[in-house]
Amino acid sequence: MGTVARMSTHHICRFESAAKPQRNIGWISNNWSGYSIKGAKGAFRRISGEWNVPFLRPSGGSSYSSAWIGIDGFGNQSLIQTGTGHDLINGKPYYYAWWEILPAAATLIPLPVRPGDRMSAVIAKKRGSTWIICLRNVTKGWTFRISRRYRGPQTSAEWIVEAPLVGGILSRMARLSDVAFSRCRVNGSNPKLKARHGGLMLQNLTITAIPSDPSPCGDAFVVKSTLR
Repeated sequence: MGTVARMSTHHICRFESAAKPQRNIGWISNNWSGYSIKGAKGAFRRISGEWNVPFLRPSGGSSYSSAWIGIDGFGNQSLIQTGTGHDLINGKPYYYAWWEILPAAATLIPLPVRPGDRMSAVIAKKRGSTWIICLRNVTKGWTFRISRRYRGPQTSAEWIVEAPLVGGILSRMARLSDVAFSRCRVNGSNPKLKARHGGLMLQNLTITAIPSDPSPCGDAFVVKSTLR
């Protein structure tokens, strides 16, 4: 599966306001699909969750994707996040881990990631503007932890599958197996997600990824690729 051929810059949610709503979906974007909750300034100081690294499916040309948790980026220009990348470049699959604080580019975590691995992540405010980013590969048994400064407004928290920015251009979404998020927590508690918190990805008038309804307890869901 090789080493990473590139590191893309992930970015804020790009809303698709002209699109028609789908079932109980709360928002539509051309680069995000998953769940996001909003609050007042300073509302979110900790987010966590788990997900499976998806399998890449063959497609013509290069395509890209990421799965991550983060704070901010939904309606603002700030974002602190960590996750996994899954790209198909010239027919070759690449799987990797990363973290990022906008406006800086994503930083590669040089530890092994493979499809099917179970990931667990926490982003938490420690004190003042100091935050901890922690990403664990439960399957492989490694843990990455780093402390960094972040001064975003803390007005949104999210669990997302994304089509990232590559070379300054919004990428084509990769064809993926389902990405199952579970044990979602915000400020240490169950976010009690509702369908209206969910968003689908629409690229070139085609739905490319869509989340399931939340689990009955409101802390889990699945993002499904609709690409064939």
